Amino acid sequence: MSQPSDAPAPPSPPTAPGPPRALIVLLAVACGLTVANLYYAQPLLSELGRTFGVGTVTAGALVTVSQLGYAAGLLFVVPLGDVVEKRRLATILLSLTVGALVLAGAAPGFAVLLGALLIAGTTLVVTQILVPFAADLAPDESRGRVVGQVMSGLLTGILLSRAVGSLLADATNWRVVYLTSAGLMTVLTLVLRSALPRRAPHPHAAALSYGQLLRSTARLLRVHPALRRRALYQAAMFGAFSAFWTTISFLLTRAPFHYSQWQVGLFALAGAGGAAIAPLAGRWADRGLVRPMTAAAFVAAALAFAVAGLGRHSILALGAAAVVLDMAAQTTLVLGQHVVFQLDGRARARLNSAFMAVFFVGGAVGSQAGSYAYHAGGWTAVTLFGAALPLLALLLWTTDRTHHRKDSRVARTVLTSSTPRSESPEDGRAAAER
Repeated sequence: MSQPSDAPAPPSPPTAPGPPRALIVLLAVACGLTVANLYYAQPLLSELGRTFGVGTVTAGALVTVSQLGYAAGLLFVVPLGDVVEKRRLATILLSLTVGALVLAGAAPGFAVLLGALLIAGTTLVVTQILVPFAADLAPDESRGRVVGQVMSGLLTGILLSRAVGSLLADATNWRVVYLTSAGLMTVLTLVLRSALPRRAPHPHAAALSYGQLLRSTARLLRVHPALRRRALYQAAMFGAFSAFWTTISFLLTRAPFHYSQWQVGLFALAGAGGAAIAPLAGRWADRGLVRPMTAAAFVAAALAFAVAGLGRHSILALGAAAVVLDMAAQTTLVLGQHVVFQLDGRARARLNSAFMAVFFVGGAVGSQAGSYAYHAGGWTAVTLFGAALPLLALLLWTTDRTHHRKDSRVARTVLTSSTPRSESPEDGRAAAER
């Protein structure tokens, strides 16, 4: 017998509770304070060059080694997030960061500072333990939003670090910047140690040896086309981002601006407005707009460099370019992580490791190439180089002819599967970009 039309509808399945709001805010703040240490040197390069008597290209190596250290940490440390209890791993990495920052603040020579920032870059990958941690806590239907909120804290830290570093260095000196950060990292270590819930690794991953863990991380790049594409997209975008912010202090401290250190720091605040896009990007991802918004971000980044090149004598044009560039880079980052985190729920730390390592290598190359471009052809060369990178990414985007109409359903299947084949190529294609 058919059911009467006025019969009550069957109850819908309960929605999985998301992580507490306070915990998401804490993770966002922790990521912002931690990742800021990678970027304090960018607006200080002119001052650091004068302190140690080195040129612009050599001074730019400080940013490059930090990012290479970060890439090394992503490759060799972040995969441990799948096999080691995350709170314990975060505590160890933050403690090592404190020591490296103290060494940087007390560095007697350029080589010591270079080594200290290399060590700090390696340990600062704790942020990439915390982001997958937030993704693990979030239900499928709101994962993009939660990751976007945490990433907004991380990206705000990247952008505000330049202003804070410049202003503090102008009021005191560059050494105080690193020593103050060491104190903040000490407090953060204690807070996270007491506030983070314990989260045991998945039994399947916990059984892997360290060698197997690294091999499986490399295998993820091989079997997931979406992971490869997203990593290359972000490598291009972060290379452009790094080229801009590594060289802008050289431009602003010379004619026609002749900015002081604190004025360079105030300019860096312009880019902070771009962090507001991260939660929006997470919502776009949840709504299935990954592919079109990725293309829009590439175009916006190229246009930002065009504006920066044509308006090189206008601080308003340079500020507008900074905001648009930062928004574009953050959009592709959040969209990329949304895609990557759906590929295998048991290997999110390793997926993030491979994704972030590739794109931070792109950032390191962008920093050094930007310094060389500025040395060889000034700001015009930097803007041409910067615009070329997102255009190359857009060209790669046009070669993706696949269509994934059922990706949301299949992604949930991948996340809940208990079989060892969750890292297969078919899974990767099914959970790829929308």
